Parts: sequence; structure tokens; C-alpha cells
Amino acid sequence: MSKKPYSWVTGAILEEHSRRKHKVIGEYVARYLAVRCQLPQQSRFRLAIVDGFAGGGRYKCGSPGSPLIFINELRIATEQFNIKRQAEGMSPLDIECLFILNDFDKETVELLKTNAASFVAEIKENVPKLHLRVEYRNEKFDELYPEVKQLLERGSYHNVLFNLDQCGTGSVEINTIGDIVASFTSVEIFYTFGIQTLLTFLHQTDRAALAKQLAPFGVSPDDLSQLDGLMTKDAWLGAAERIVFESFRRCANYVSPFSIHNPDGWRYWLIHFANSVRARQEYNNILHQNSSAQAHFGRSGLHMLSYDPSEADSMLYVFDAAGRAEAKKQLHDDIPRLITNYGDAIPVGEFYASIYNATPAHMLDISSAIIENPDLEVITEQGGGERRRANTIKTSDILRLKQQRSFFPIFFDNQSRRGKK
Repeated sequence: MSKKPYSWVTGAILEEHSRRKHKVIGEYVARYLAVRCQLPQQSRFRLAIVDGFAGGGRYKCGSPGSPLIFINELRIATEQFNIKRQAEGMSPLDIECLFILNDFDKETVELLKTNAASFVAEIKENVPKLHLRVEYRNEKFDELYPEVKQLLERGSYHNVLFNLDQCGTGSVEINTIGDIVASFTSVEIFYTFGIQTLLTFLHQTDRAALAKQLAPFGVSPDDLSQLDGLMTKDAWLGAAERIVFESFRRCANYVSPFSIHNPDGWRYWLIHFANSVRARQEYNNILHQNSSAQAHFGRSGLHMLSYDPSEADSMLYVFDAAGRAEAKKQLHDDIPRLITNYGDAIPVGEFYASIYNATPAHMLDISSAIIENPDLEVITEQGGGERRRANTIKTSDILRLKQQRSFFPIFFDNQSRRGKK
């Protein structure tokens, strides 16, 4: 399933779900650069971008592929940042980027070189503050990765983005994902995974065959015990999907389970791996800007994977206005309940770090749900005052339960039951 389903040389067709995926990634990279390059004192930013399945650069319709999208976003950001800095009397900013562009097909790599050459040459001539170094490779990604890792370490690149847009499920092993996350200080991965392809061909009755199928994804025999006793096909497939995702979630601090919405084809995940809560916040926000592009199966509050797999279709969170309203409704109860696990107060930064593997909610919706909740208050770090507006909350603030709270009795349900035994 790792083979490309089309030929770049004869003209690759850009399908709508791929167009949507490119839009999400492009907008996220723009936001990534805006966050990383906002310090007035900063005069230089270094990063590396590794596109492991880069393709030929342009589709038959003329639309750019991921390598050209990355290059274009870097150009736009560099120009905009420096116009703003000049207007504000700040020092200019140089951005240095190493691109490693790989594709298994040799002819595709040659086409990519041709399509990228004019982009790179034009930037060199007209955008002197953007410094690009482009390396091309022609190998299977898992076989190439040790060389990529060595190259990045030798160049002391700490900020690294990987785009691993494999076809199907078998081109990038989970151990490679784990090593990437563990090897670089500030790394993020976009990883395409054909979840429906995998689920369709799983052996439901042959446990040995099933274990063999799922072993490359880090699923152990103990994990498979969760499937025991599930009678319906939907329940079994839903549980299997969760087991696979739980294996991926072990690879990084923050791992998204979101699906690109593809109503006319098979469902796949565009998984974002990161160790930074800020990265996950920004990714959630970008998904909400592209509400028709992707979906998430499960609850919209703080327990998004706590759902009945047999009812997945009725719990499809598509990041639209109705979904955001439902998320705020669930957050109204979920946030106070979570705080009680810590006592009655928690630093806002710690609160964010604890929730972003458990919610698809927009950052502003979470902040609004806090401010609008009559049972919560946000106190400034020095204890000097209470925050009144959602957009003023800082990570150094303290989130706590109010002394007088409307839902007070529910926090003693478990204690009451224990006392009655």
C-alpha cells in the first residue's frame, strides 16, 4: 500500500481531500513561523523541513504540491516579517531553511527538481533574507531516515518539521516516528495514515494473524485483549481503531487523532505529532479554520476518545459552528470536574498541558468556557485580580473553583457512595 496510486510524470490528479490537506498544512506552517519569529530581539531563525514523500511538485492542474507550498509559505513569511519590522524600526530577520525532499520514484524526483528550480532561483534573487538549501533524495523513507537524522544533527537543527504523506499504512514504521520525536529539541510531524485501509483488512477471527498485522504499529498482545467480548462489527472496529491510535499516542506528548473528511473515499488520519502544548493549540485552531476539511470521531469536550464506537457516525465532530457550541457546552462541566482531580486550583499553563491530548476544542472556546462558567475564576499570578475576558488569560495565571459553586454536590458523589458501603 506504500506505492503511489498515480504517476507524477504523466500528470497527477489533485483530489479534493488532498487539496484540503494541503490547505491545513500550509496555514499551519504560516502560523508556525509567525509564532516562532515574533521576538523583536530575534534576527535569525533556523529550521529544517523534511518532505519524505514529496512528489513531483505540481499536479496536472498546475496546483503546487507540498514542497512548493512550504517554499511559498517561507517566502511570504520572510517578506511580511521584514516589512513589518522595517515599519516598526526593528532589525531585519533572516530565515535559514534546509529542505530535504525525497521520493521513492526517480523520475518523480527529477520532475520535482525542475518544478522547484525556478522557485528557488527567484527567491535567491528577490528575497535575500530567505536562505534556502535544498537536498534531493530518491529512497524509501525508512531506509533514508538514518541519513536524514545524521544530516540534521550534524547541522545542529533543533526546529524540524517532517511531512510524511505516505499512501496507505506501510511506508513509515511507528519506531521511526518515535525516534524522530525523541531526537530533536523542537520537532513536529504531519503523518498521513490510511486508518480505514488498515481496519478493512484486519483479521477479526484469527488472533495470531491480527497480532501480526498490528505489530508494526506497536500493538502488543495485551492491547488486543481489549477486543475480547465485543460482539458487533462496529464495536470491534471502533475498539481496534482506538488501540492503534493509543500506540501512536505513545510517540509524543501531543498526538492528534483527526481525520481529513473524505466523503467520496476511504478515511485516513492526518496525525500531528508534537511535544509542545502551544503547537497543539495552534493546530486545533487551524482545524477550526478549515471546518469542512476534517472530522474527529468522539466527544468535543475534554474526553474526546470516550465514545461508543457503535455510535461513531452520530458523534462526528466537524469543527463547525454547531460543533464549537457543543464543545463549549461539554467544557462547562468537564473543566470543573478536571480541576477537582488536582484539588481546587491549577496553574493555567499546567491545565493546558493536561487537556490538549483530550480535546479538539478551539483555544478561544476553552478560554471562553472558563470565563463564562459561574463556578470558575482565573486569578493573576500575583493574586492581584481576576481575569474578566477570555483573551486576557495567561499561562502564568491560576485557574480555580469558586468557594460558592452551583454544582457543589456532584463532587461528593463518589465519596457519598463509598460512605454508604
